[in-house]
Amino acid sequence: MLAKIPSSTLLGVDAWIIDVEVDLANGLPTFTTVGLPDASIRESRDRVKAAMANSGFPFPLQRITVNLAPAHLRKEGTAFDLPIALGLLQASGYIHSERLARYLVVGELSLDGRVKAVAGVMPMALALRQAGLEGMIVPAENAAEAAVIEEVPVYGVSTLAQAIGFCNGTEVIPRTQCDVQALFRQQAQYHDDFADVKGQQHVKRALEVAAAGAHNVLLVGPPGSGKSLLARRLPSILPDMSLDEAIETSKIHSIAGLLHREHALVATRPFRAPHHSTSDAGLIGGGAIPGPGEVSLAHNGVLFLDELPEFRRSVLEVLRQPLEDAQVTIARAAMTLSFPARFMLAAAMNPCPCGYLTDPQHACVCTTQQTQRYTTRISGPLLDRIDIHVDVPPVRYAELTSTVPAESSAMIRARVNAAREAQRLRFTGTAIPHNAAMGVREIRQYCSLDGAGERLLEQAMHHYGLSARAHDRIRKVARTIADLAGTAAIGVEHLSEAIQYRTLERG
Repeated sequence: MLAKIPSSTLLGVDAWIIDVEVDLANGLPTFTTVGLPDASIRESRDRVKAAMANSGFPFPLQRITVNLAPAHLRKEGTAFDLPIALGLLQASGYIHSERLARYLVVGELSLDGRVKAVAGVMPMALALRQAGLEGMIVPAENAAEAAVIEEVPVYGVSTLAQAIGFCNGTEVIPRTQCDVQALFRQQAQYHDDFADVKGQQHVKRALEVAAAGAHNVLLVGPPGSGKSLLARRLPSILPDMSLDEAIETSKIHSIAGLLHREHALVATRPFRAPHHSTSDAGLIGGGAIPGPGEVSLAHNGVLFLDELPEFRRSVLEVLRQPLEDAQVTIARAAMTLSFPARFMLAAAMNPCPCGYLTDPQHACVCTTQQTQRYTTRISGPLLDRIDIHVDVPPVRYAELTSTVPAESSAMIRARVNAAREAQRLRFTGTAIPHNAAMGVREIRQYCSLDGAGERLLEQAMHHYGLSARAHDRIRKVARTIADLAGTAAIGVEHLSEAIQYRTLERG
């Protein structure tokens, strides 16, 4: 007896439809799984056997062959437990209806027959939408996540017996409904606000410029000056997230298993802050079948690297590709996968090993050689890819105790939205989303300077020894400052401010 159930597996950020074929034949009792399964799929035999027995169904004592087609794709994870169990029950005659072949089925089985959540249900729902199936049967914990894709009928099951009853038509399971627009509005709330930050007006201005043009930013200051506090509020002034961006971001978080039933949609800009001990694979992604890393989880948001010089040199160098290409390509012997990685890089560092080089209240105990060795842990090519460097001085007591209300994130975000709208109109018909993504041709076209501006930039290049890449970054930042001011031409005042945002070269 042969049964065939549609299921799905993940490769990169996309899901593929997999046919789970279960065949029962006469012979010695064996259980064989073919079709490039990983160890967790091969172990499903024991989970399925116990789940069936504890749900009141005998495990067939025959030669069982499970084929996962197409066989050339590698499969991993526990999402095939439920379709394998239902296939065995259909082949054994316990499921009589043919409706099972019209539904995509995923789910992990507990030994007592409960259906447990799996990762990546949202991209699987997107794949089902193109496959022409009637709907999908998923764990109840994943139902809200899959229902975000409104065109797909989603049915959540809690136990194997409930799934069998639904397939036979003896149990009615209501379709999981989701008002995506209402969910999007409900989740689009930031808990951190710039109104909570006292003082640091020039740093807030630098972060506003960074957000307006999606420029990478580096905060340099002594411990306790508020670098991390400011960086954590950077997502709250980024442009409002669109629904398409929210679904794209949620898709990546779904693959990583980071979506929860109460938060089935990522409606705010993600903020990822990996520890400086993280590995290359943790930052970029990896594994036998590569999964997303921190740079992909920060897609459409902010990647914050605190204590930047403490990261290993090899870890920092792998950031070059995503910073330039907005995606990560991971090559393995069996496959090459790409993950989206369009993020803003926000980094923070002390000016010296002890941290007090620029602090007027504390004496620095570092030698010149120690300071130079500390700052040179960040390579020149990586530093050139950071558009804005800004000093973060200690906050004065008068600023900490001030009762004057600070500007809120919503007010700053309104100006950022206006600047981004000007950029959208400027780059209409191109693939460039913002000023930071401009190439040499666009810089020449949109970042032209008058005679005074050219002379000022030439003097800065010679005086500070800036590289050609830094020259282009200054022009792009000046273009963003002009956009915030609502002017079409880049003035000397815009260029001067952009030059001031190259702290490390000026230092």
